[in-house]
Amino acid sequence: MNRHTAAVLVAAGGAAAYAVSKVELALSGRLGMPGFPAPQESYATYDPLTGQLSNAAVGAVLVVLILGLLRPPVGTFWRWALVLTNAVGAAMVGAGVLTFGARATGLLPGLGAPADGVAAWAALAVGAVWVVAWAVATWTSVVRIRS
Repeated sequence: MNRHTAAVLVAAGGAAAYAVSKVELALSGRLGMPGFPAPQESYATYDPLTGQLSNAAVGAVLVVLILGLLRPPVGTFWRWALVLTNAVGAAMVGAGVLTFGARATGLLPGLGAPADGVAAWAALAVGAVWVVAWAVATWTSVVRIRS
């Protein structure tokens, strides 16, 4: 297996892990992320079941977009559109991982309570691996398109 394929599969696995975690939170009626509970007042305006299942659906779409990097479309426009979409997605998830990392360590207390146990650190580790793999998969796709 080459580096590109491995990166795509790891990144897709990260998106799948995100989706599964959101389904688990939805079924248990909780908001937030594993190890990062949402403030209690969030429950007054945000339904955990529909909200978290919507997030899980986004994760499922990301799996498809990431796996698209294995066999990009034939047309140049669509190849670049797929790569750009993946680059934006990786950047957004990366920003989220950094933000939750700042929350976990207590660097930005305004974001919420620091990490709540092993689940928070595991979620951050999965997120970091996901983002790095996604960036590598996206970059190697750019290299393939240009060659």
